[in-house]
This record gives sequence, structure tokens and C-alpha cells, in this order.
Amino acid sequence: MAPSMTRRLAAALLVWLTALPGTVAAAPAGGDPGTSDGAPATTDDWLSALEGAVRPLHTTEPTGPWKDLHPFGEAVGDAAVVGIGEAAHGSHDFVAFRHRVFRYLVEQKGFRSFVLEAGWSAGVRLDQYLLTGCGDPVRIMSEEFQNAYLLLHSQEYLDMIRWMRAYNVAHPGDPVRFVGDDNAYAGPELYDRVVGHVRRAHPDLLPAVTELYRGLRPTVPVGEWIRAAMAAPLDERRARAERTGRVLALLRAREPAGTDDDHAWAVRHATVVDQVARMYTFDLTDPRAAPEAMAYRDTVMADNALWWHRHTGHRLVLGGHNSHLYTVSSTPGLPLTQGAVLRRRLGDDYLAVGLSFGRGAVRATGRGLQNPADEDVRRFAVESAAPGSVEHVLDRVSHGNWYLDLRTVPLAARAGLDVARPKREIGTDFPPPGDRVNLLRSADLVVHLHEIRPSLPVQRG
Repeated sequence: MAPSMTRRLAAALLVWLTALPGTVAAAPAGGDPGTSDGAPATTDDWLSALEGAVRPLHTTEPTGPWKDLHPFGEAVGDAAVVGIGEAAHGSHDFVAFRHRVFRYLVEQKGFRSFVLEAGWSAGVRLDQYLLTGCGDPVRIMSEEFQNAYLLLHSQEYLDMIRWMRAYNVAHPGDPVRFVGDDNAYAGPELYDRVVGHVRRAHPDLLPAVTELYRGLRPTVPVGEWIRAAMAAPLDERRARAERTGRVLALLRAREPAGTDDDHAWAVRHATVVDQVARMYTFDLTDPRAAPEAMAYRDTVMADNALWWHRHTGHRLVLGGHNSHLYTVSSTPGLPLTQGAVLRRRLGDDYLAVGLSFGRGAVRATGRGLQNPADEDVRRFAVESAAPGSVEHVLDRVSHGNWYLDLRTVPLAARAGLDVARPKREIGTDFPPPGDRVNLLRSADLVVHLHEIRPSLPVQRG
């Protein structure tokens, strides 16, 4: 691998990009490409079949009525985890659509948790606000959604959090919950909760746990902490992970104290602290390490989402980039996706929903920028999709916005969809890398929007 590619891999991991920048692969990583990459000789027949199978989407805004989403609910069926992706992090319409579907699934299908591609500690803080009203979501988002997560600091996510809190005020006995499943950062509250549990339930372990965690609890803002963690010598990073692993082992060796749930939560918080430490043990000067690190990250996200589902019993909506939620990878830089792990562990109880768009504009940073800040985010216009791409094919359907259950697509349309094609997957930076996606093998449903708008930034509190 060329040195420039190695640098790009490191940058991709640093800002948790959703796909590996680089040359277009010959076929989707991790799966059979299906038919040949070339388009069928004639497309009129299968496009006509596709046209008759899609369901029009009346709006992407998170409002009722729900009539146009009823077929979506039927497609969800009894699935426990519904992963709803996005083809660009910095899009108003993708986040708004996911918010709308989450509302529908909460009110019509009994879903109770939303899991986002954000830090576990951010989820802990926002969930506490949802349950108690304590805290300010503007301040929490401002403090948590920095650096790798700065595109989550948007009006669209704030609107969703406020709706969730309003729902809980109206339904105090049956609240909705918020979870972050990612592992770039573990906030001080996680260390405090672990140590607090040890002090109450296992005081004999307190000296050892306190010493092992000494100097690890973050004392600076998220963005500064991530920069420092990446810059630390590799031996130091690996020593930190050895210490967090020892704390986790000590807790796992103890039976829960009493009949409450405190021990299970403490073990999970300690698990996430350890996950974060191990994320930074990969040597990104080695060109083989970045794909391994990205696979580790996606496995961790799946583990955290599954733990939440099994511990709470909640059906949940999982939010993140398409590239993480597909059941087959779209790039060699991400050899194992969160969606693939969930499909392997849950089978049909995991439903993958991929999103696509024809044209529009997004918020993003320039390509390959490390440690991005708010001032690095710009508006980028995205031109109409190139012929032969996934988006170009889907945009030929006459409905402006629509969705389709790929599992029941007519046979006449399958030949045209069962092809690995280039697809825009815009992460933190722009322009996007060269992903290739076979929709039939990577997703269960697809949602296509003709035109998207950029997300709206929120002033930091």
C-alpha cells in the first residue's frame, strides 16, 4: 500500500470516517458482488417493475400523519433492531427522516430506544436528561459532540432529543431512551460511576481500581482529549488499555451485590472505558492496522447496541452511516460492519435500511482533515449522480422520495438491483470515497430522496 494511502487510513480512523478513501474496489468487500458490475443490456423492463413496487414518501419531516409509513411498519414486522442509515452525516433530510420513523415506531410499534453512532458517555448524559429533565441538552451536545462527532451537533438531533423528552413527560411510566454505542471517547462520568459502584459494593477493590484508573479520567474537553490520545506514544496507549482491562476483569469476577442492577451497569461502563482504551492501541503507521481498527470499532458498536437491547428488552432504532449498517461492507477499509455483526447475531431480527439521494448539499469538512473543528465545516454542493451509479438508477423512478422493501422486490427488478455499483457515502469529509454497493445484498429496505439539504448547526452553549 502506498504511503499516501497509509496516511489516509490513519486520518479515516481518527475522524471515524464511514468508508476508506481510495481507489474503487472491483467488488464489495466481504461479499459476493452478485451479477457483473456492468449494467444489464436493457433496463426498461426492470425499471418499470421497480416503479410499480416502490412506496411514495410524503415528507421527510418528523411529523404525522403516518399513512405513508404504514407499509414501512409492515416491513419492520417483529424486528428488534432497525438500523436506519444515512448517505451523508451532514444532511438535514436523512436525520429528519430517521427522527420521523423513530416517532412512528415508538407510537405505532412499541420501540423505546434510539441508539446513535456517538460516545457511550454522551448517551449516558442525554439519557439522564430524558429520564429526569436534569441538565441542558444544548450544553450536553455542545460538550460531547466535538472533533469526530461534530456533525452530530445539529438542530436536527436537538429537535429529536427535545421530542423524546416531551414524550417522556407525557409517558413517565414508559419512557424512551437514548444510547451512544461508539468508542472514540469515554467521559469522566463513566469512571465516576464505576468507582462509585466499587466504593459502595466492593470496597475491598477500591484501592486497586483507584490506582488503575489514576490519570485516565478525562479532565479536558472531548476534542482536546481525542487529539492527545492519538498523539500519545503507542506504548503509553497500550499501557492504558492494560490498566482498563484489569479493572474490567476485577469487576467481572464479582457477583452482583444485592438485588439491584447497579453491578451490571458498572460492568458495562467499565467495558466501554476499556473499549475506548483499546481503540487507541492500533498502530496506524502499519497499513494493515486501520482496517483492523475499523472492524474492531464496528464490532464494539454492535456489542454495545446488543447489550442495551438485551438488558432493557427494548426494540430499538439504530442510527449511523450506511457504511456501518449495511450487512455487507461497501469498502475494503471496513472489512466487518456493525450491520454484518448484528445480522450474524440476530438474524432477521436485525433490519438494515439504506439511504440514497440524487443531488443536493451537505455539511462536511475538506478531505482528510484531522481533528476537525466547527470552523472547518462547510457547505458542499453535490451534483446529480453519475450514470451507472446506484443513485442514478434509483433517481430514474418517477416519485421524488420513496422507499422499497428489497426482500419482496419483483423478480423483474432484481436483476437490475443485484449489481455492485458505485455509490456516494459521504462521511465527515468531502468529496466521498469510492464505495460500491449491491443493494440487494447489503440492505433490506432502501429509501431514496431526490434532493437533500444540509443540516443546521447549533451555536455551542
